[in-house]
Amino acid sequence: MIVKNGSVLFDDLLKGRFIKRYKRFLADIKLDSGENITAHCANSGSMKACMEEDAVVYVSPQNGPKRKLKFTWEMIEMNGSLVGVNTGVPNKLVASAIESGKIEELKGYPLVRPEIKTSEGTRLDILLENDLKEKCYVEIKNCTLVENSHAYFPDAVTIRGQKHLLELETLVKKGNRGVVFFLVQRMDADVFSPADHIDKEYGRLLRKVNKNGVEILVYDTRLTPDSIVINKRIRVCL
Repeated sequence: MIVKNGSVLFDDLLKGRFIKRYKRFLADIKLDSGENITAHCANSGSMKACMEEDAVVYVSPQNGPKRKLKFTWEMIEMNGSLVGVNTGVPNKLVASAIESGKIEELKGYPLVRPEIKTSEGTRLDILLENDLKEKCYVEIKNCTLVENSHAYFPDAVTIRGQKHLLELETLVKKGNRGVVFFLVQRMDADVFSPADHIDKEYGRLLRKVNKNGVEILVYDTRLTPDSIVINKRIRVCL
């Protein structure tokens, strides 16, 4: 995996068919070569609407000496769209897109720092800082749940996600910018909303902190078996 200019590039993905996911982090896959493998599933969410038996999937070979599993599950084809399921991708992709000026709303910050501790027990994904020492905190969320062209987050109750919203609200009250950035790793969404039918409290908090100055940015992606690229901003409906 190579990350540059708001893109994640692959040169070695293998195609196969999805069999099952289990123990949260394991996925059985039959490669087109006929080999049955177990791949690491780098996604702790429910992956609702991202698992369909016999769906086309793509995995990346992993040759690190400390790796127990020699493949990572990267994408699955659902409803005519590839879906990025590796939650290690969004932070790298969004940071690269910001640095390369692909996110219009987040231009003007030459300093981009990942994984910032903001309070005891809480870290946010990115801190941006401009030449005037003005700060913008960004928390990135991976969104893969799409129903009838409507993207939703979260796909399971997320106490941690609720905590991040409140942390951003606190930072905004102190005079900083705060942004929750939803990256839709699919190509079939036209609008985004909080998933009230899954986590009503998250939806309530998202609306509350937005009224109090926390910004909401939603971008989708363009996916091929060779790349995942930041694409366009998606409309938000609260």
